[in-house]
Amino acid sequence: MRVPIRAGVFAILLCVARTAEGQTLDRVEVTAFGGYRFGGEFYEIASGRPVDTDGAPAFGVVLNIPFTRTTQIEALVTHQQARFTLPGADGAQGTRLRVTVDHYQVGGLSELGSGRARPFLTGLLGLTRYEALGDHEIRLSGSAGGGVKLLPAPRFGLRLDGRVFATLVDADVDVLVCSPGICVGSIDAWLVWQAEFTAGVVVRF
Repeated sequence: MRVPIRAGVFAILLCVARTAEGQTLDRVEVTAFGGYRFGGEFYEIASGRPVDTDGAPAFGVVLNIPFTRTTQIEALVTHQQARFTLPGADGAQGTRLRVTVDHYQVGGLSELGSGRARPFLTGLLGLTRYEALGDHEIRLSGSAGGGVKLLPAPRFGLRLDGRVFATLVDADVDVLVCSPGICVGSIDAWLVWQAEFTAGVVVRF
């Protein structure tokens, strides 16, 4: 599932990028990044018990395509993998477990300046895929964050990011009361939160 999703998202956005190249906007940017993602609730979902792991390293790629002079279309693919041992009962040997969490999201970025140092805010929506014990699930997710781009040269730079992810793991809808033409209900949503801090190299073309 991971390769088709990544290929589809970036194929569409690269077609848009070719259109943007002929305009008098800023450059298309591709950023390869790495960092650390906090939040171990996915690991607890996979193992069915509390685990003593708060997070793991994460890496990925961001594509930014100019939309206006201060905004960009942004596509994000990020991957995280954690390995840990679940303690066995009554002194038995522990179980080695691997959990991966991938985000595939598209949205927008707004730059707050136009110089060599450009603070920005970003918001995205998409899918989260998590896998453990040979099984995987795909869920809706969103993210929001901000940071700064440092662009000392026309075609290269550095990007520092902080981002919060929210993944909808499960939701229950209850209808409380209905009358002709209208119903009143409640939604109980289970969200998994993660925070990610990364640094990346920006290539602009």
